Amino acid sequence: MSRHKIQRVSESIIRLTGVHSMGVIGDPGCEGLGTYNMKVYAGALEETGRDDITLVVGDLVPAGTRHHYQTIQALTEVLAANEVYALRGNHDTGAYTEYFGEKNYALLTEKFAVVVLDNAKRTFEEEGIALLARVLAMEEVKQVIVAFHIPVPNHFILNCVNEEEYDRLKKACEPWKEKVKYLLCGHVHSGFEDCVDGILLICTGGGGAMIEDVSKEIRACDVEHHVVHFYVEDGNLQHQIVNLPEDCYGREREDRVLRQKLEETVEGELMAHFKYMMFADRAKRRGMERIASLFRALAASEYYHARSFYSVLDRPAPFLETVETFIPGEEFEQEYFYRMIMDYAREHAFPLAEQAYAGAAAAEKEHAALLKEAVDMDGFSKDVIYVCPVCGYVMTGEKAPERCPVCGGPKKQYEVFENE
Repeated sequence: MSRHKIQRVSESIIRLTGVHSMGVIGDPGCEGLGTYNMKVYAGALEETGRDDITLVVGDLVPAGTRHHYQTIQALTEVLAANEVYALRGNHDTGAYTEYFGEKNYALLTEKFAVVVLDNAKRTFEEEGIALLARVLAMEEVKQVIVAFHIPVPNHFILNCVNEEEYDRLKKACEPWKEKVKYLLCGHVHSGFEDCVDGILLICTGGGGAMIEDVSKEIRACDVEHHVVHFYVEDGNLQHQIVNLPEDCYGREREDRVLRQKLEETVEGELMAHFKYMMFADRAKRRGMERIASLFRALAASEYYHARSFYSVLDRPAPFLETVETFIPGEEFEQEYFYRMIMDYAREHAFPLAEQAYAGAAAAEKEHAALLKEAVDMDGFSKDVIYVCPVCGYVMTGEKAPERCPVCGGPKKQYEVFENE
């Protein structure tokens, strides 16, 4: 076994002993290597660490620069629990071979083979096609997974190689078609299974990239981030798709010192975000639009910093169960906590604090009501929501009141959030 987790392939055929299973991760890095995205990849590596080896079916990085390859390599070396092989995707350009070696190669285990083909440019290389035929012709090879990045034509999506390219692949497989148990690909930020010419096609792009709608049949809301396990059972090659929980990686928050520092950092970043937004408002009121834009941009940057740090700490509930977890906090604030502070402020003659808590309490009541409706996500029907920027009150309905019922702010100042 190599001391490195990331494998730089130097031979076209690699024989592996003691390998009985393989975990597959699709498209972890094509949308960027920020912490928020990489948390899913970290969780995927933990899940595929249960297997003997891991294969990433393309798009480890957003662009093929040495900087990005070094970043993903460093992450993988620390997080992976087994050897990780790569397959070139359309984002894996530039210095790919410098870090991962051969683009077309085969892994031969005792019970199955994996033939990795490069079709990142929507064509299969002659070298790869020849290798596939060579491996399939081996008498010792009985069960094969043919892996590539961009899907072949199928019944669900059009984002695939053309029929002529697929014909080249089919021609190479034809004499030994019964050996090909799976076609495996990524590229599409979703996941589905299909039967193509009698062979099971598994498309998996759920290893880090944001899940997307890819067709009427395959919606983002119906697909989770996931990995695929391949294993041999009773002599037959099998597969299992395992969804990754929202809380898919938590190693770093278990360190007490780091957790405290992360919490402090999130608070600091959010305070900077708030201060910059406040100053942007002041600049806008004075007609200094360029300065206002600068500070809105800085505020956005601080928010994304906070999101990165918080993602390391976050322990979210499953997506469809998350909305209802926010309701108790909203109800507690407006029913108890804010009222307690309002009473204190009133007794001690602090009218501005009392006013701020009174306005927030009114808004929190509306928040709780809207969240209760939103628990049924598909049934939620509010198309337009208005927020008063003066006090934060939330309003819904076809027509907003001419003035905010809490602070009297004018309708022309409302922020409008519409269903797109």
